[in-house]
Amino acid sequence: MKLKSCSFQYGILIDVVAYDNIVLLIKPNECMRAIVTIIVGIVFGFFIGVSFPAFAPSKLKLIPPIDTYLGDKNSGRSTQTILNVISVTRDNVSTDAQNIDDPSLIYVPSNPRGAERLPPAIVASESDFFPRRLFGRPSEDLTFKPKYLVTFTVGYNQKDNIDQAVKKFSDNFTVLLFHYDGRTTEWNEFEWSKRAIHISVPKQTKWWYAKRFLHPDIVAPYDFIFVWDEDLGVENFDAEEYIKLVKKHKLEISQPGLDPSSKGLTWQMTKRREDLQVHKETEEKPGWCSDPHLPPCAAFVEIMAPVFSREAWRCVWYLIQNDLVHGWGLDFALRKCIEPAYEKIGVVDAQWITHQGVPSLGNQGREENGKAPWEGVRERCKSEWKMFQDRVAKAERDYFKSVGVGSTDNEANWVTPDRIQ
Repeated sequence: MKLKSCSFQYGILIDVVAYDNIVLLIKPNECMRAIVTIIVGIVFGFFIGVSFPAFAPSKLKLIPPIDTYLGDKNSGRSTQTILNVISVTRDNVSTDAQNIDDPSLIYVPSNPRGAERLPPAIVASESDFFPRRLFGRPSEDLTFKPKYLVTFTVGYNQKDNIDQAVKKFSDNFTVLLFHYDGRTTEWNEFEWSKRAIHISVPKQTKWWYAKRFLHPDIVAPYDFIFVWDEDLGVENFDAEEYIKLVKKHKLEISQPGLDPSSKGLTWQMTKRREDLQVHKETEEKPGWCSDPHLPPCAAFVEIMAPVFSREAWRCVWYLIQNDLVHGWGLDFALRKCIEPAYEKIGVVDAQWITHQGVPSLGNQGREENGKAPWEGVRERCKSEWKMFQDRVAKAERDYFKSVGVGSTDNEANWVTPDRIQ
């Protein structure tokens, strides 16, 4: 029988190996290495513990893996650079950990970004367009809060048309005008204009305004948001009746039907049907719809007069690209914010409008290379559509690749010259 142990005799560490009655003394190398390793590990662990105080997992700031620095031999990163990264991150973790451990300091990770050091009860994450008094009690400022928001992007030359349109919206609506021609005070000839909100930046489009002034946390008080053009005939439209139909048919994104006499009527989906209150699908030209549940045969409205629920707009706002100001192509992608889109996106036929096709904003362009101002605007509209299409497609490919699956989403029909008037 073989027995092995480590022991001290006369101050010397030895290996003892016993074979029955025979005892052999072995060199102490193996036991010595083991004990030295243990001692070094304890000392190293002690210094690590001193360097990294206790910290909460919710505030752990991870550093890039060291192998990302070492993997590229030609990166030029020195050993000192790596040590600096570790040192800075250690200091950050230590500071945050101390703050959390200190009961006199506030840190709430669930607060909005940037507001973690505020007590939750004081965080005001939303706002609105409700004007307030400069005197009295704040709690008594608002005797009535509108439930809906309607926005028009306007030039003063269209003032009479906008006057007619605004009168189709009740006091339940906040009216917001985006002025692309810089003229605002002239609108005070209309009594309703004195109660409206006016925002003026010359030569900008409604999607430029929407991205900058209609953040979801700003329009959160409103159940529905109308983002409309200025050249719409509203003789057969009533906003309150429209809202009733939208709620009845559970539409998250919608638009009024377009009268067949409308200028630039491109898509069958947005054309008004006389025998229906609402329609959610249509038939297009042969080959235009590979899937009847996809645009332009379903899950589709145009960008001239869309209406969004609060929940839908929270998604759509993020879909709007900051640099693509015309919004072309956005109508094909709205479906990505609603599920199932072919049931919750539709056209309200019982309340319809006429697109007058006034090229007012187009004339805000610049004459260049012998081309009229509107031609340059038109060219950018088309190029933005293609750019938006490419961005959406690439973003989806990258996402599905990152999670290791292929996209199963059939794409809607995108840009082809014969579809653009």
